[in-house]
Amino acid sequence: MPARLVGAILARDLTVSGQRWSKGRRLTSDDLAALAAADVGDPISVLVPEPGELHEDDAAVKLATAVAGPGLTMRGPAESRVDLLAAADGVLTVRVADLERLNRIDPLEVFTAFDGQVVTRGDLVASVKVAPHLVDAATVDAGARLAGFGSHPLVWVAPFLPRRVGVIVKESVRGIARERFEASVHAKIEGLGSEIVAIEYVVDDPDVVEAAMAGFVRRSDPVDLILTAGAASTDPLDACYVAIAALGGRVVRRGVPAHPGSMLWLARIGSTAILGLPTCGAYSKATAADLLLPRLLSGEGPTERTVAKLGHGGILTRSQRFRFPAYARELDAPDG
Repeated sequence: MPARLVGAILARDLTVSGQRWSKGRRLTSDDLAALAAADVGDPISVLVPEPGELHEDDAAVKLATAVAGPGLTMRGPAESRVDLLAAADGVLTVRVADLERLNRIDPLEVFTAFDGQVVTRGDLVASVKVAPHLVDAATVDAGARLAGFGSHPLVWVAPFLPRRVGVIVKESVRGIARERFEASVHAKIEGLGSEIVAIEYVVDDPDVVEAAMAGFVRRSDPVDLILTAGAASTDPLDACYVAIAALGGRVVRRGVPAHPGSMLWLARIGSTAILGLPTCGAYSKATAADLLLPRLLSGEGPTERTVAKLGHGGILTRSQRFRFPAYARELDAPDG
């Protein structure tokens, strides 16, 4: 066979001397010699690269390198597919709108798990594939530019950070109920790599709640997050809201666009985030808090944007539990 076919690509699977050669194989001089000596029957279809064309594997690697951000490792290519795996436990982030724009470019393919999904190390979170055996390099470059557009990569995993968390309970909880609550909140926080500094039980009084919050935020090393339970989230004069204002903070959002958990609220005092649930009993339920909490503990700020992301996929039926941290996947869902 002519030497000019070195580097040509098989267009379909082929059996040569009892061995299976897969489509997409780049033919070497030894391959050509083996084909010349073998009886393969039908004519062999091959593709000869033109200047400016990339083999599917090279194209997939180039695109995957542009798509992948921090917290990911690459596996492959295998049959023009490169997999992106989580390098650590954390929260998957996907620039969904730009992902859709990239996938409008024929024949580039990038597919992912859900934005905001909690992942563990080694999880498959995205794949990059190029369908034809040869693709124009300029097309791959266009996809790579789109993947790298903006201040963040297209896909990345934000690992959980060792945050310090305080808990304030504004309701009477005693006995076994208190034990269950504390076990639940420890499981949530410690399961995401953070620690609880203290759990404070307080009466429903603005001055008392303010003193408890000040103990967490006015120290030399303020906590990163305060969890609260027992606030009346729809009452603007609730002691928690009054205390936050008195300490110079603000409420970011009353209610979040997801259910169960639409009565959550989010606030901040300085750099400290405050996440509130109406009752401590909700900590033993799987709610939107179990998608918002991981975001806060992986470095996202207590902002309107962080909350707004919950709306897409915010109907949190049991079928959606795979998106939650491990501790929440078997919890009961609240009524309603």
